[in-house]
Amino acid sequence: MHAITIEQPGGPEALVWADVPDPVAGEGEVLVEVAASAVNRADVLQRQGFYDPPPGASPYPGLECSGRIAALGPGVSGWAVGDEVCALLSGGGYAEKVAVPAGQLLPVPQGVDLVAAAALPEVVATVWSNVFMVAGLRPGETLLVHGGSSGIGTMAVQLGKAVGARVAVTAGGKEKLERCAELGADILIDYREQDFVEELKAATDGAGADVILDIMGAKYLARNLEALAMNGRLAVIGFQGGVKAELDLRMLLAKRAALTATSLRARPLEEKAAIIAAVREHVWPLIGSGRVRPVVHATYPITEAAEAHRVLESSAHVGKILLTV
Repeated sequence: MHAITIEQPGGPEALVWADVPDPVAGEGEVLVEVAASAVNRADVLQRQGFYDPPPGASPYPGLECSGRIAALGPGVSGWAVGDEVCALLSGGGYAEKVAVPAGQLLPVPQGVDLVAAAALPEVVATVWSNVFMVAGLRPGETLLVHGGSSGIGTMAVQLGKAVGARVAVTAGGKEKLERCAELGADILIDYREQDFVEELKAATDGAGADVILDIMGAKYLARNLEALAMNGRLAVIGFQGGVKAELDLRMLLAKRAALTATSLRARPLEEKAAIIAAVREHVWPLIGSGRVRPVVHATYPITEAAEAHRVLESSAHVGKILLTV
């Protein structure tokens, strides 16, 4: 088969479409013939040499895919050759075929085409596990989503609204904020021109956010604590603003707040399977009904993965960038 390989870390040009050995479905796995994959920030970090795949994972980038089951490994039940699926991966989505643990498979939701389904697994699993399973967002609470126009952000806005929360977003520029509003965002903050702490407090009568989903890390840590409401929960899922910062424990204690930081890729198989099962139970009906949908910015042939990476790194996109095989 062919896959996008990274012989030497570097810029987008380091992504090379090459002939590689076919994967084989092992115990509890299925072999998926890939229709599409999606571009994530983790893929960029891997290309740059900063984010190696977990032990035993495929060396090729790609943390999610959609496609059709080509073969079943030993011990797999409940799936059949030819089923249309999308999948959460530890790597290997930028390829013609990938072996996937059966617990990380999802059926393509009703009303979503096979290619667009590739935009779902990583963002839905990330948002549901952090905002709902860990931070416990409830109806009537306020959710602040940093990077509201990103793939993660566009999904977080929709899921927050679907469960009855009030959703605030930060994004850069009028156009991106308008797209967030179309998805249901209630409070729109242009981080280039406005202070999100001041704007959020003004919009919530000084209360702040009950849950904050943060992709920035160190740069926003102190201000996120200011923006949290009493008993607020800050979920950090990215470090685009650095990894080291001082934490004012007095403020954390005074607000009885909680800070969590998680990643998805390196979690044990059983944890990923539990997240995927929760997603299938709670989110798939919302997608099937049309209340939540994948947001796709652009689709590129997988041989143009380098250009797709350039677009992602420019931050000019809204939603997900897909690669078709």
